[in-house]
Formats: sequence, C-alpha cells, structure tokens
Amino acid sequence: MLADVLLGAPLNVITAGPDLFRAAVAAQGVAVTPVDWQPPASATGLASLWCDAVDAANRIALERLLAAQPVLVDVRPAIEVVPGMTQDTILHAGPPITWERMSGPLRGAIAGALVYEDLAATREEAEQRAARGAADFDPCHHHAAVGPMAGVTTASMPVFVVENRAAGNRAYATLNEGLGKVLRYGAYAPEVIDRLRWFRDVLGPALGEAVRRLGGIDLRALIGQAVQMGDECHNRNRAASALLIKALAPEIAALDLAARERARILTFTGGNEHFFLNVSMAACKAALDAAHGVPDSTLVTTMARNGTDFGIRVSGLPDQWFSGPAEIPQGLFFPGYGPADANPDIGDSAITETAGLGGFAMGGAPAIVQFVGGTAAEALRYTRLMYEITLAENPAYRIPALDFRGTPTGIDVRLVAQTGILPQINTGMAHREAGIGQIGAGLVRPPRVCFDRALEALAREHRH
Repeated sequence: MLADVLLGAPLNVITAGPDLFRAAVAAQGVAVTPVDWQPPASATGLASLWCDAVDAANRIALERLLAAQPVLVDVRPAIEVVPGMTQDTILHAGPPITWERMSGPLRGAIAGALVYEDLAATREEAEQRAARGAADFDPCHHHAAVGPMAGVTTASMPVFVVENRAAGNRAYATLNEGLGKVLRYGAYAPEVIDRLRWFRDVLGPALGEAVRRLGGIDLRALIGQAVQMGDECHNRNRAASALLIKALAPEIAALDLAARERARILTFTGGNEHFFLNVSMAACKAALDAAHGVPDSTLVTTMARNGTDFGIRVSGLPDQWFSGPAEIPQGLFFPGYGPADANPDIGDSAITETAGLGGFAMGGAPAIVQFVGGTAAEALRYTRLMYEITLAENPAYRIPALDFRGTPTGIDVRLVAQTGILPQINTGMAHREAGIGQIGAGLVRPPRVCFDRALEALAREHRH
C-alpha cells in the first residue's frame, strides 16, 4: 500500500523560519531540507498593533460610532450645503481617480451630469470637457458625502442632509433615482436627465420643506425598526422606504403644490423601494465620520469603489487611502446580461457594511438573496462570519433571527489580517459600457491588498 511505501522511505523534514528548527531536527540525525521563508512583514506589523494604545484608541473610535444619532434634517442643493462644493466640482464614488482610468459607468455618469448642469450640450462634448480637465473631480468622501454606484454629485443636485446629533457633524447624499437606467449606473439618456431636473425643481424642494416641517426624522430609530422588519438597508430597503414615506406623506400632501405634482411625488417615492438607500448611506457616513481621525485606531471608516479601484480608509490614518483592483460581483443578472457585461464593483454604498448594515446584516434580511443571489442559510452565515472581524455589536440594530443580537459593527484591520476573513458586501451591478445602466445585483468582497497595505502603514505609524 501507498502508506507502507511512504512510512518505509527515509524521513526528510522540511523546515521554514528560524534556523533553530533545522538545527534541532538535524541534531537527531534526520535529513533536513530548509526552505528560505520568513513571515511576511505584515505579520510583524500585526503583532505590534495588538497593544494597549491601539485598543484604547479603538474604544474611543467605536464609542463614537455606536453613539451616533443620525437625523435627517433637510434636503438642499449640494452647492448650498456640501463642504467645498463649487459650480465646477464633480464628486464621484470611491477613492481618487483620473479621467483616463475611469470605468465606463463613471464616465457615463459624469457626461450625463455635465449635460444636466447645462455645462455641455451632448455626451460627446461632455466627455471632451472632462478629458481636457474642465471639471474638478474629487471623491464624495472628501466632502462629507457619499454617492451610490458612480456616485456623481454636482452643484444643483438636491442632497439629503443628515446630522449626527451626538457629534454635531453632517453628511450628504443625492436622491435615489430607482433601479434600471439611471445616472448612478452610468446612463445619460434624455429621460434620465429629465428626471434629475424634476428632482432639482420639484422633488428636492418638496422633500426639504416636508422634512423641515417635521423637525427632522430619527434615522437610527427608523433603521433599527427596518432591520427588524427584514431590511439590511443596502440592497433591501423595502421597509425603510415605506417608513420614510409614511412619515413624509402627510406633510407632502399639505404642500402648496399643484395636485398633479403632489401625486407624482408620492407615486415616485412610494414606488421606489430603494428610495431609502441614499438616506441610509448618509446616516452611516455621519456615524463613521465621527469615528474618523482617532490616532492609533485600526477601525475601518470607509470602504468605497470607483469602478476601477477598491479603497479603504482607517481612523488612525485619516488622510490616506489604501487601494487595490475592484472585483466583479458574483450574483444574479437581468435577462440578456451575464458576467462578461459587468463592470468591476463601483459605489460608496459599502459605507453601509462599514457601519454594520448591508452584507453584515443579511442574516436579518433573508429575502435579499432573491435580489443578489445565494440562500437564506448563506445570508445567516455571512452575518455570523462578520462578527469575527468586528469589534462590537450595534445595540440599535438587532437581528431577530439571531435572538436579537446586534449587527456586527466596527471592522478592525487587525482582525481582517489575523483571520483572513474579508468583509461581505452586497451590491448592484452596472454594465461596463456607459449609457446602459444596471444589469443585476450580487455579492463581492474587497481585495485583501487594501487591508495589508493599511496594516503596514498603521504599523509604521505606530513605531514612530
């Protein structure tokens, strides 16, 4: 038998690492084959970050994250409220990127935005302006903002204004257009531009007035209720959208608007099951920004994609991005499309996972698998797995299927490096070519290199 042959053959031991292993075996008269291998630099860095100073910093950052009290307080044109916004500014999702490296959907969204703002008459003219550097590109995250998918925000676009009343900071996100052929998926057809202009002229002002009359809407309470109703507040927002419209509808009905416009507002918002997504993103951004910038903290405060790169930021290194190539999600495609049509992962909506929602809360939203793929059992497994790389459970967002355990919250770079477990994200999929729009939804993870680079930088900073 093979086992007899193997056990009867001369013993040869392969060793790796410190030479004392080789010497100890050789001293017993056994043949040794040494392998020239040393632990990766990140392993040494990881050991240095398991210390009291980092633990204390993470407690501060985590306390700020969990204490956040996001409240929807207004809807205003971006130029009026978003820090650093100008008439020439185009904010995009993900880490910084130049026009030359942008993916098809991001280029399509920028072209559509320039036409919408009357800065170009056609898509071709818009692309020429963008290529010449006529637009000032910058990540949404650099302006306390977030943008789903291509994530484009320009001066006149109305944005949700979310205030974190625990820390006093604010965050911003555009209004959700619904699914299919929309700007955030890189579509720029005339009906896309017309819808955005209706947002600017009618929907945005109406929502702003309604929110102000209400004195704000408590988003932490709303999200907590929605999670217990089967949402994860990334790709499933059915309950959250209904709760938001329920709160706004009486005020919208009382606005001094033509009856047809009030009816159109309620029809659009009531029929858009993703309407709450952008509000959820702004709420998560407001919470995580409060935790950003704590020296020595290894807490992840941003996960974002621009369609080319996937980038993360960590609390202890607030001015740095750590990036790697964005991957193509795996999931369910609309009829007529397949993996070859999909663009690599894109959008700021992974801010929800960063805050303990989205893919981290899938265990409480089993119906999400009908949209992104997988099974209800896998949804539970994903959530349980995320507890392995997070520092806490959010008591505001509890999952009934896990005996009302709080969602896993506070991704720790150290735990990702130690376990090898990567954050689970659910996401929409855009066609790789500009102008087509959404073609499906699925699941994706960040590239490991983002966390390796962050760990190395944190270790260097800690040594100094």
